[in-house]
This record gives sequence, structure tokens and C-alpha cells, in this order.
Amino acid sequence: MTISVVLIGPGLVGSAFLAQLHAHQRRNVAPFVRVVAVATSSQTAADASPRGLELAAAAWRAHLAPSSDALAAAEAAARAAAAQGGAAVVVDCTAADAVAQRYPAWLRAGLHVVTPNKKAFSGPLPLWADIKDAANSSSSLVFHESTVGAGLPILSTLSDLVATGDEIVKIEGIFSGTLSYIFNNYSTTSESATPQRFSDIVNVAKAKGYTEPDPRDDLNGMDVGRKVVILGRVAGIPLSLDTLPIENIVPEPLRGITSVDEFMKKLPDFDAHFTALNDAAKAKGRVLRCVGVVDPVNGSSVRLAEYDASHPFASLKGSDNIIAFTTRRFPNPLIVQGAGAGDDVTAFGIFSDLLKIAARVEYSSR
Repeated sequence: MTISVVLIGPGLVGSAFLAQLHAHQRRNVAPFVRVVAVATSSQTAADASPRGLELAAAAWRAHLAPSSDALAAAEAAARAAAAQGGAAVVVDCTAADAVAQRYPAWLRAGLHVVTPNKKAFSGPLPLWADIKDAANSSSSLVFHESTVGAGLPILSTLSDLVATGDEIVKIEGIFSGTLSYIFNNYSTTSESATPQRFSDIVNVAKAKGYTEPDPRDDLNGMDVGRKVVILGRVAGIPLSLDTLPIENIVPEPLRGITSVDEFMKKLPDFDAHFTALNDAAKAKGRVLRCVGVVDPVNGSSVRLAEYDASHPFASLKGSDNIIAFTTRRFPNPLIVQGAGAGDDVTAFGIFSDLLKIAARVEYSSR
């Protein structure tokens, strides 16, 4: 069986995904995967031959040509591949609303979708419902493991818990590699740790490339909020960003500053604010962590919270993510921990979803 892939968005993650596909092709193992098209916002490369585009040394880039509607061209390539047999999978590695809006139509047309794009699954509830309806009313599949925790088995674990009839009591986690790094370094109960200024740690995180170009896009909690909404919806709770309480830890006077440089320059003026929060937690033997919570009874949220030194969240290192599922069957939480960001691990999650689709399609065709 042939799996035909159309990739939209060959950026860092998309390119890492293609590199992993190329390694898969070189191993000459099933399933056979070919890439029939790659599209950027303004260019498309396509090859409908049996082996598709050449992936070695990113040779496909030489085939990129200007396109007046690259998305439509990519969609046409996917539909043509589906008509040839096998399975056609659209892999959306963008963060674009316009691409996410196309998922229902693609699914109803017999195309499968794999994506790390959070917009479709954390955006308006009607779009989420339309995607579910399109998948349920067709033989098409949609997988989005990498929308939460990159390649960590978070959504698949949650889906298995729900499918087997377990009751979700609470899902709690550190879902941002950026905020994990910042607070793991800033707030610790270790007596040997050298106290650091909050602004200095944010500066280091920015220099390492851990933050968005504007660190406020991490500190405002919206990225974590999207992940909480996705988890809630998969758990059967119709959460929405419009109503989810999200604590923005950017000091109020710094939120309206238009210049990133000006924000970074003024952030040290608020180090005392963060020191007071940290000292209050430390006096109780606790640490600060920015967490997302899905709680069907007491309410879901994104907040800066205190945790005892013995809590698994308190001992987290580096920029890892950690997620705790408390359920009726797992009163002592089931914990998933590991790298929750990075091009290669995100691409791994996408590739894993692709292979799941291949296995499902092959099984149903027997």
C-alpha cells in the first residue's frame, strides 16, 4: 500500500518531518510513503510519479515554483493521489487559521489529516464540531498528537482513557517548554541554587531560542491555554479560549508596550514582583510553576501555582513538559514526562500519527 503525503508548511518542523520520511524510505520498510507535493504560502512543488518528490538533501526545494493559490494546488495534488488508490494524507505544519478551516472539506473528500496546528482544535467550537462530524461521517482520519506536548503520548493516552470508559478527574501539567525552563531555574527549594533575577532568566531563555520572538507570547499563557482547551475537548469538555481563565503573568504596565526591546529593557523593573511571589512560595517549602488544568468539576484554567517540594512538578529539569492524568482508575496520577518542544520530537509525533493512519487504512482494506 502506498501512502501519499502532501505537506503544507515546510518550515523547521516540516523539514524535520521530511528528513524523517527520507530516512524511512532509505530503510525500505513498510508502509511505502511518497511525498507528492510540498506547499509554502506562495510556492508549490509537486511530483505524482510512483516515488514522488526526491527528499534526499532537500532536493524537493529545486521544484518549488510560484503559485497563485498554493493551498488549492496542494489540495488538488492530494485529491489526485487519493484517486490513484492507497491513502492520501495532508500534513499541515503551519499555524494558519486558513489552512485549519479546510480540514472538514478535506476529510469529507476522503483525505486524511495530520497536524501540529493548534488552531483547528482550540479555535471556535463550531469548527471543532465540524471536523469531528466530517471524520465520523467518512472513512477519513484526523490525528493531532503534536498539538500538545510535541511527540509525547499525551493525546493518545487521553484518548485511550476516554475510549475505555475511564472517568477523568483532573488533567494537570506543565505544557510550555519555555515556562518550564524559566520557572525550573527561577523557583527552586535547593539551598545550593544561586538566586537569579526573573528578568535575567527570561533573557537567557530568549537568547537560547526557547521563547517566542516576543517572550510575552509565552508569558501571557495563551499557548498553554490552547493546549488546555484541546485536552478538555478530547476529554469531552467543550472548553473555549473565550471563557477559560488564563493568568497572564506579564506585569500590567508591560503588556501594551509595542517594542520587544523596550519590554525586555523594562522587565527588570518588575523583578521585585516576581521575587515576592517566589519568596512567599519558598517560605512554605514550595515552588512556583505555570500550569494548565483540566478539571470537569472545579473548573479548568491556566495559572501560576505553588507546589510542594515533593511534588513531581517541583523536580522537573530543563525545559521538559510533565502531565499528570488523575482518573477513577488512576487515583495516583498517570504521568507523562519528557521533551515537549523541538523540531525533531514534534516531527516524530507527526510521523507517528502518519503511521497510525497507514495501519488503520491497511487493516480496513483487508
